[in-house]
Amino acid sequence: MAVWLAGRGYPVHPLAPGGKTPAANCRDCRESEHAPEACPCRAERRWCHGFHAATTDLRTVREWWAAEPGFGIGVSCGGAGLVVIDVDAHSTPLPDRQRLLPGIPIDDRVDLTGLQSGFDTLALLAAYRSRPNPCEDTSTLRVRTPSGGMHIWYRAPKDGPRFRCSSGSSSRVALAWQVDVRAIGGYIVAPSTRTTAGVYEALPGARVPAALPLWLAAELVSTGHDGQSVAAAAVPGPAKPPARGRGRQGHGQGQGRGERLLASLLEEVRACGLSPSGTAFSEKLNRAAFTAGGLAAAGHLPEEEGRRLLLEAADRARPHQTRRNVLIVDAGLRAGRDRPIQPKERT
Repeated sequence: MAVWLAGRGYPVHPLAPGGKTPAANCRDCRESEHAPEACPCRAERRWCHGFHAATTDLRTVREWWAAEPGFGIGVSCGGAGLVVIDVDAHSTPLPDRQRLLPGIPIDDRVDLTGLQSGFDTLALLAAYRSRPNPCEDTSTLRVRTPSGGMHIWYRAPKDGPRFRCSSGSSSRVALAWQVDVRAIGGYIVAPSTRTTAGVYEALPGARVPAALPLWLAAELVSTGHDGQSVAAAAVPGPAKPPARGRGRQGHGQGQGRGERLLASLLEEVRACGLSPSGTAFSEKLNRAAFTAGGLAAAGHLPEEEGRRLLLEAADRARPHQTRRNVLIVDAGLRAGRDRPIQPKERT
């Protein structure tokens, strides 16, 4: 399996026999502190420093597993261009309901009886967004873990955000309670790996990762997994329903600040038209749409006006992918509605 994965462009590295942690470093690396990127072991084709040593070089991979056939297989998510949704099923007490789906308030009237794992919170998130449950997505590789959890493998968007890892128990960056994210800066255990707890087993369905669904990409952006949360540009505030029957004059000052904030993001989207690729177009359009949704939720921008401006900018930059532009914009707007944005006052 390690050779099969490496031959298809997935950088692999050994895991300790019977475990799911990287194989031990050599003595020099164990006894001295140094940056993995500068370690001489990489040039000597050693496996020190875990996913930092991951490679697609078939000669190296064969040598590693010939030296220790009992090695498990780790895949460097960043190097492989993967985003893996790691669903846990641990027996732990429920946290405060507001930590179940970060950024999405759960009313006290919602009955949480029976909710006990990441399978439940991910299903809840999908239902809230009116989207299919990723745990049931047979179009992509899904792996059952020995502990009863699931790894859902997706391909990260090539021109989109560079997503980072997170833990579902984090109080800062998390997708959902008991749902971890494996991306840049992390690794995932490959199917067929055997540990003392059991085997990582591919489930029925696709045997290769599908593209990350746009709604999940929008969710990862909105929860800060791109490392560039909208919070850096605006200050979230309490939800305010948009006023009815009032036009631009009624919200002149608020809409003015909202339009200025959105305008700078739209300019970044339009600028992508100068280059056909390598501009992070999807990430920029998603961020602009998320911001527009937040501004609309706080009453600082009519949503239809924001959508029109977003699609105009997107179609100017990428006129050949109108349908994809609509999907990105609508997903970003939906995610943004749950995080109202109050633009900062100018000083």
